[in-house]
Amino acid sequence: MDSSIRHAPRIALAVSTALAGLALAGCTTTSAPQAGTSFASAQTALTKGQVGKAIMHAEAAVLAEPRNPGYRALLGASYLEAGRFQSAAASFGDALDLGDENPRTVLSFALAKIALGEGRAATAVLDEYAQAIDQADLGLALALAGQPERGVHVLVNAVRASEEVSPKLRQNLAYTYALSGNWRAARVMAAEDVPAGEVDQRMTQWAAMSAPEAFQQRIAALLNVTPQYDAGQPQRLALANFPSQEMMVAEAAAQAPVEMMAEAKPEMMAKPAPVATFAQAFEAPAPSVETVAAPGTRFVSNPVVQQLPARAERSAPRAEPRMAAASSQRRMAPAAAPAAAPVASDKSMASHLVQLGSYDSKAEAERGWTMLNGKFPQLKDHKVVITEAVVNGRTFWRVAADGFGPKSAQSLCSTVKSAGRGCFAYAASSPPAGAVKGAVQMASRSK
Repeated sequence: MDSSIRHAPRIALAVSTALAGLALAGCTTTSAPQAGTSFASAQTALTKGQVGKAIMHAEAAVLAEPRNPGYRALLGASYLEAGRFQSAAASFGDALDLGDENPRTVLSFALAKIALGEGRAATAVLDEYAQAIDQADLGLALALAGQPERGVHVLVNAVRASEEVSPKLRQNLAYTYALSGNWRAARVMAAEDVPAGEVDQRMTQWAAMSAPEAFQQRIAALLNVTPQYDAGQPQRLALANFPSQEMMVAEAAAQAPVEMMAEAKPEMMAKPAPVATFAQAFEAPAPSVETVAAPGTRFVSNPVVQQLPARAERSAPRAEPRMAAASSQRRMAPAAAPAAAPVASDKSMASHLVQLGSYDSKAEAERGWTMLNGKFPQLKDHKVVITEAVVNGRTFWRVAADGFGPKSAQSLCSTVKSAGRGCFAYAASSPPAGAVKGAVQMASRSK
């Protein structure tokens, strides 16, 4: 492989040596020109492999324009390149929450979640965007998420449907066979592109990475990064700190009399400024290769490429988951949520619910609950209540946890707010205004 390609900076799941020349037209807004400057600096730094600088500039861009999905996605790519999977998942998840539906963002989110041991969350978002993702990438990502049989099925169908099967597709299928335990098929398929004298070494490398608990090592090897201790994305950048105007109006409607909302000024409903997407940030075509990448590198191609060849993520909605052998590395533990202040138990009263967020779709709401449930252990043994609501002509999906007494509800809200997220408690007999009658989903209790 050409050395300029081998050492090219990795942006999420795509590799491109042309990133430095990308035009930034349309990637900034007139409301925050300093955000565009920081975004451009982050792009340049990441292209040069200056990951620390890329993170610094990308964080500045997000802070200047926090609801721009393109800026959030680039920040996620920077975190991913640094081996900070917790932060990467949060940033890619925020980008998805803000409307970024680019397959690169989805795959990056999925792989970051897989690296954190959250295969179910990764699979959920992969299923949601299955039709938009290249099948070669989808199959391998499903296998890495813990569903190798499904991955084999997807990849075999892709091979059958292809007039010309690419090395990437063959090698992703070979690795997926290995993850499913079909070593004979893995060897046969790998031999299609790997020199005969190297097939045994390839099988040995894959075998060393095949243990179920090696999920983080597999993703790190795929992306050729070193996992780092990661306390998570800085709280000052949390998307919950920057609600949209529509959401602020909706929350106001949920807690204030309807007559007061009728007096709200028209400008409160102004449309948000145009935003960039991950696709705009990375439109340059990736260079092609003719041979299989050596261990420790990846194919130069769009999304999930093997490492042998070869991304890890909703905080991977549209939803809000983005291979060579690697030495055993310590699994990173997600940052623990702040502990709730001790209060007298009033669970038996179970008269209150705690609203934890409002989302633009049911899928986003379900994904949001999964993330919240993982972040706040206090939600264990509480059911989620997802309610459709219409406020000023716009539909929202509210996420709340039930089974609280008044004191425990307020205690949980204090904990959630201290973590930088929005929260309010309400009595079951007095739900927020705007709920669509009958549009309530009750989920099973957290395990």
